[in-house]
Amino acid sequence: MNLATSALHRAGSIARTIPATFLRGGTSKGIFLHQSHLPQDKSKWDEVFLGIMGSPDPDNGRQLNGMGGGISSLSKICVVQSASPEQQRTLGVDVEYTFVQVGIRDSVIDYSGNCGNLSSMIGVFALDEGMLNAPNNEARDHLTVRAFNTNTQKVINTTFPVDRETGLADLSLPEARIAGVSDEAPGGARTGKLLPSGAPMTEITVEDGTFRASLVDATNPTVFVDRDEVIRASGSEDPHSTGQLRLLESLRREGAIHMGLDPNTQAQPKIAMLSQPKSNDGQVDIEITALSMGVPHKAVPMTVGLCLGVAASVNGTLAYTMIQASAPDSSKSKLIKMRHPGGVVEVGAMFDSKGEVESASVIRTGRRLMKGHVWY
Repeated sequence: MNLATSALHRAGSIARTIPATFLRGGTSKGIFLHQSHLPQDKSKWDEVFLGIMGSPDPDNGRQLNGMGGGISSLSKICVVQSASPEQQRTLGVDVEYTFVQVGIRDSVIDYSGNCGNLSSMIGVFALDEGMLNAPNNEARDHLTVRAFNTNTQKVINTTFPVDRETGLADLSLPEARIAGVSDEAPGGARTGKLLPSGAPMTEITVEDGTFRASLVDATNPTVFVDRDEVIRASGSEDPHSTGQLRLLESLRREGAIHMGLDPNTQAQPKIAMLSQPKSNDGQVDIEITALSMGVPHKAVPMTVGLCLGVAASVNGTLAYTMIQASAPDSSKSKLIKMRHPGGVVEVGAMFDSKGEVESASVIRTGRRLMKGHVWY
């Protein structure tokens, strides 16, 4: 390569960079971008996102050529911008954002859902980047930022502690709260109905038999099934086994049809197995194993956790039935303790006097990891 060619190569390489911030929210990590830094032509976004994450990586699935980490919870992007004057006026929101789930082995870019973990950091990023018109936090210990999620058309509130000296989020304290707020309410995020099938429990029939399922659409539509039923039908307790994965994908696809969703969209709906706690020690109310993009999740996608928090308070759902069996004194204002492969987390939901879900909430922690430019 001669010097002239080398210079052109360097110039072209530098041109394919974009300012970015790398943040952890809960059990997910992702790239946060200003929408103004992306091409105005949104048809060009996919190429940028795939380059940032190092996808597709069909042979190894490790995304070594980008910022991704080879699992769905590390292959995420949030595109954020200040809310338009119309949105500020009609919705009372400060910012808007689009969540992007980037395929790992393939080039699938999914815009259909949201990520509860990374949603908890939208307000922090917006404050750091000066996107808030009037944060008005000079004399406050905490700040609430209202964000409009374009994927689900819902409003998300995040409340976090603020350092009075710097005016920025103080992430050294384990406080971050996310909540969905009415037509803003988390129910019917994709389908318009909290219970898209019209019932808290639905029988789903696939090749392996008939299974009980709760089809719930809150924050993200989710198919909840009984883990014991799946184990009996698949003949395996291992969620990574070929038999379980095949069965769960069949149930997810059939559940999608019952919910009026496209079964070919792997990111929506999610599917999760529920079971009663193995011991009655009172430490948890329910156990959950969730799948994301066809792979058992090492923690739990927080939108699935929030969906469980709502489902647990809806009479007749699988979650409600299991929790009442282990903790009959549960009430609609109680936070539910759920155990997932990565630990225990509390989720909850609030309902109005008519029994309609008003919000779902969870406590999350977060951390700033990197700020600079990312190549794509």
